[in-house]
Amino acid sequence: MINRVLIRSKVLQMVYAYYQKENASLYDSEKEFIESLEKSYELYHYLLLLMCDITYYAEKRIDIGRNKYLPTEEEKNPNTRFIDNKFVAQLRENHALDHFVNTHKISWDQHEQVIKALYEQIVTSPAYLEYMQADSCSYEDDKEVWRKIFKQTISNGTELAEAMEESCIYWNDDLDIVLTFVIKTIKRFEEEKGAEQELLPMFKDASDKLFALQLFRASIQRGDEYRQLIMSSVKNWELERLAMMDLLILQIALAEIMEIEEIPLNVSFNEYIDLAKVFSTEKSGTFINGTLDHLVQQLKKENKLFKN
Repeated sequence: MINRVLIRSKVLQMVYAYYQKENASLYDSEKEFIESLEKSYELYHYLLLLMCDITYYAEKRIDIGRNKYLPTEEEKNPNTRFIDNKFVAQLRENHALDHFVNTHKISWDQHEQVIKALYEQIVTSPAYLEYMQADSCSYEDDKEVWRKIFKQTISNGTELAEAMEESCIYWNDDLDIVLTFVIKTIKRFEEEKGAEQELLPMFKDASDKLFALQLFRASIQRGDEYRQLIMSSVKNWELERLAMMDLLILQIALAEIMEIEEIPLNVSFNEYIDLAKVFSTEKSGTFINGTLDHLVQQLKKENKLFKN
């Protein structure tokens, strides 16, 4: 689940935090970096659990309506398609989700108002209304409505982002990309797999975890060396005049280019240009591109870099 796009973003955030601390140690910073990755994986499970809790809330609303002293005809005979959703029923029984929730003690109990607000947005959404009014629905329809709800309603609201920001400092910049992993998981579910349906692993394979640790360590251990290279490339600028984020993005990009042999130069260039567009100024992408190109040419002339 934690892909290299998210890893680079996390490295940037944690290297920034490293330089903000007095007497920061690589050991402590690496522990914090690993914790931030683990928290991203926890957020993934939180968002899967969210579907179950919104459905529980919908069930309670129906029960309250049925038990009124004078219920309306609609309250006595409600449309239960949403709470009978076969995909959510399967998710509730999922062994992997249940194990993670119980092991890490995660729940939405402290965010009842968020659940309520999201539910009220969902029941007025076009995806929900179309789903509830359809003549019939299949397991695939039950999955598709939740994919649309996440993509069109939950992703675009502010309630979830605010709640997640309050819950964990590491989630400020994670939500958008983790939401894409949840949508991917919904699409991957198969009815016949029942409770044994696999969720996304924390890392696709061991190489991604190794990449994360190598990139983080090199960015800090060789940080002074990379900063000197950067300053030699931007002679008309003083270090203090460089945007802090631009400097860190260049520093981490150099760590990847110099230390991670299997990643082609064009991949590294594109990834750090995109990172600059998200975390720095409007013009940073162009600046990062030009500076990296100059640095790479210089390193090749000095026979310090042999990538194509």
